[in-house]
Amino acid sequence: MFPYKDDLPTLRPAVVTAALIGLNVLVWLVVQGAGSEVPLEGSVCGLGLIPGRLFGSIPPGSVLQLGPRVSCEVGTFPAWATLFTSMFLHGGWMHLLGNMLFLWVFGNNIEDSTGRFRFIAFYLLCGLAAGLTQAFLEPGSRLPMVGASGAISGVMGAYIVLHPRARIHLLIFLGIWVTTIRVPAYLMLGYWFLLQLLGGIPGLGQELGGTAFLAHVGGFLAGVLLILVFRNQRLLDLHPDRHFVRW
Repeated sequence: MFPYKDDLPTLRPAVVTAALIGLNVLVWLVVQGAGSEVPLEGSVCGLGLIPGRLFGSIPPGSVLQLGPRVSCEVGTFPAWATLFTSMFLHGGWMHLLGNMLFLWVFGNNIEDSTGRFRFIAFYLLCGLAAGLTQAFLEPGSRLPMVGASGAISGVMGAYIVLHPRARIHLLIFLGIWVTTIRVPAYLMLGYWFLLQLLGGIPGLGQELGGTAFLAHVGGFLAGVLLILVFRNQRLLDLHPDRHFVRW
């Protein structure tokens, strides 16, 4: 199930959303070498969020085993700063492209509802909340966490608050059969959030690689709450569509 567009019009071009997408792509190409082994592993261990390092149990210079034959050394970059740098790193092409698709589909309307400068602060705070959620729930973890999905989860949380009845266009893959459907945002995003909960709770206390479900949960809930502060009612009142919740 992949969202590829919505039916919600915007008042003006989503400059910040486009810039965030551009920045993520630039980091992937320049810092991470477009997935080349050495720069990718170095960026993940040096600039990714490692909960154990954040809380002091993993010192700089430690060697982390990321897989059966993959290891890398923890860098000296300040641990607190990795809460932010990790938001702009990715683990592979599909990871990057999937995140950027979700950011474009949902980010343009939230930027439209907050204003550009507020959206920057909102996005970063959601990413920070997502990273801290994962870190506090797994404080001794040695697994690096990277990706924009925590911040984007916050954008999705804001979307379900402001535009619950907007129609989302989805690509559905059923074996070799592919179709499209339109569903209300509350249905698609509510289902997505349930999947993150079900994926994250069983792994509590275990060092499992893969998707950081708990970060998604924390980012989504942060977005639901923070949008109450960051929404711009004047922009909402001007919006040509009236799917949002009026305050």
